[in-house]
Amino acid sequence: MATTRSATAVTRVSRRAANIPARPVRLRPSVIQRIEQELGRADVRFLERSFQGLMLNFSWWLNRKDPEGKNVFAGGFLGLDNIGVFDRSATLPTGGHLEQADGTAWMAFYCQTMLEIALILTEHDPVYEDVAFRFLEHFLWITYAMDRTGAHQDDMWDQQDGFFYDLLRLPNGDSMRLKVRSMVGLLPLCAATVIEPTGILARHPRLRELMQVFKKRHPELLAHIAPADEKFVGYGGRLLLAVCNKDKMKRILARMLDEDEFLGPCGIRSLSRYHLDHPFIFNLQGQEYRVQYLPAESNTGMFGGNSNWRGPVWMPVNGLLIRALLNLYQFYGDDFKIECPTGSGKYMTLYEVAKELTRRLTSVFLRDANGQRRVYGATRKFQEDPNWRDYILFYEYFHGDNGAGLGASHQTGWTGTIARLIDMFARASPADWLQYSRGELAAKTTRQQLAG
Repeated sequence: MATTRSATAVTRVSRRAANIPARPVRLRPSVIQRIEQELGRADVRFLERSFQGLMLNFSWWLNRKDPEGKNVFAGGFLGLDNIGVFDRSATLPTGGHLEQADGTAWMAFYCQTMLEIALILTEHDPVYEDVAFRFLEHFLWITYAMDRTGAHQDDMWDQQDGFFYDLLRLPNGDSMRLKVRSMVGLLPLCAATVIEPTGILARHPRLRELMQVFKKRHPELLAHIAPADEKFVGYGGRLLLAVCNKDKMKRILARMLDEDEFLGPCGIRSLSRYHLDHPFIFNLQGQEYRVQYLPAESNTGMFGGNSNWRGPVWMPVNGLLIRALLNLYQFYGDDFKIECPTGSGKYMTLYEVAKELTRRLTSVFLRDANGQRRVYGATRKFQEDPNWRDYILFYEYFHGDNGAGLGASHQTGWTGTIARLIDMFARASPADWLQYSRGELAAKTTRQQLAG
């Protein structure tokens, strides 16, 4: 079922007229606002201007990339290049269209971000209450669409495998899941937002009333998602908005933390190592389309062949997964533990899992017992020459099995986030994550950084 689209939040605009990029923008002005507010210099006008621009971008995706109006998203370039069976930015050789698990999860995440911004703006102008509620509605319908109840079992969630897959819709009405275990199925974890019990939502009872009315009208939604429901209360009375309920989260994490699948020595791989010996093969009119685990460079010309999402470790998506684990830890606390690595018999809290992933990512750049850095692989000049060995290059992505740097060697923009991760775990303890809201914690660590 498609939700009614708000005239306020959703306005039809052409991409050319609005100069909107063909991928979701990756801005978090709400985070900046929270830090600035805690430091006593909040810039509401900045946040409001950012929000208006983001609404145009959101509207373009909602109106142009949901071809059947079912709150599932197809097409569009998300930057994961060759991760799929087909070139997802081109016309499919099968005809029809793809319903993308990662694209749809990204839109759910986008809704959460817009909801957070709207709630902040509501403190300054009550008119944003309705806008905030519209983004909450969008989130709920998008999340439900990823695992809706139906006789044809044609949703993205595969109950048997415990994983999300892209869905191929064929012109004759048939559909099939493209069972490639990749980052596509992990990204739904990233759509997880914690709501503080004494935060903005608590100060706006009308918003809570709107939520109660919505839940009474659509009770079928609550069985499939982790809702902001008074009966679903986490640590310290927190509420959770997440694509994955507890069962889905546990099943996805079991695969993500399996060293024979996603968990590599240097972070989460973009494609499961299972596909090294079990490639996904799709035959069409005598042509074979193959997805196989490739820990280093691409072996195809898709997207120019100069990047590879079929095995290597990419820092930005690892950062998103760590963010999600910390958000979920704020809700589930120390009582929830998951086996890490899968099959090891060792159980960790979600905070400890996030810290372990950061440790593996950090090991790419640190010297090992032999004085070697994984990032430089077999390049002796960078490993041994005293004029080079202490100058770290921030590569675009990293070998899925040994951590050697690959692709562009000056990709500081996203690979440099490793510095933020190192600093964050050095400054904030598990107790801090449970005691403070994200905004309070961000402001606390920022003050420490400013103080040196």
